[in-house]
Amino acid sequence: VQPNNYSTFYDDQRQNWSIMFESEKAAVDFSKQVCIAKCNSSPVLDSVLYQDLLLGEGQGVEAGDSLEIAYTGWLFQSNGLGQVFDSNVNKDKLLRLKLGSGKVIKGWEEGMMGMKKGGRRYLIIPPAWAYGAQGVAGRVPPDSTLVFEVEVKRVKLVKECSGLDGQSVGSRDSPAPSPVPNSDGSSAD
Repeated sequence: VQPNNYSTFYDDQRQNWSIMFESEKAAVDFSKQVCIAKCNSSPVLDSVLYQDLLLGEGQGVEAGDSLEIAYTGWLFQSNGLGQVFDSNVNKDKLLRLKLGSGKVIKGWEEGMMGMKKGGRRYLIIPPAWAYGAQGVAGRVPPDSTLVFEVEVKRVKLVKECSGLDGQSVGSRDSPAPSPVPNSDGSSAD
């Protein structure tokens, strides 16, 4: 995902492509479909899949940082989005969490690392990284794969409290000119 409704990606021959969309909504919808396609083409979903929808600004978040987020969660059913089981988007309160504190499902802890303020990300979380065999009574059936769209509204970096050290801050946020393909060797076909 790039500014001004651009997306860039690598094909299976490692050729770099860019697409410009007519609107932010079209770019976001395309990015969501790419993430769903990755999930459906994966023989076994054993880790969190994520796709940035909007990059956001500033420092990428890491364990210990406090976030306030808006989110919507769907059940992943029939190879796509099922019913919404939870959302705070139209509510007055944002969800507050400290990344790495273990207060939310493991898939969120993993999938939100590196997000920036104002950033939106699509997460597809396998059961082992979500609610597992227990599910959530009346809302999430056992062994459910979940899809979340999360948006970071506010960030309080742990480094802001303890003083800045240029070297550690620099290593946290190294912008790359173009996206790097997933290290798991999968490609978006």
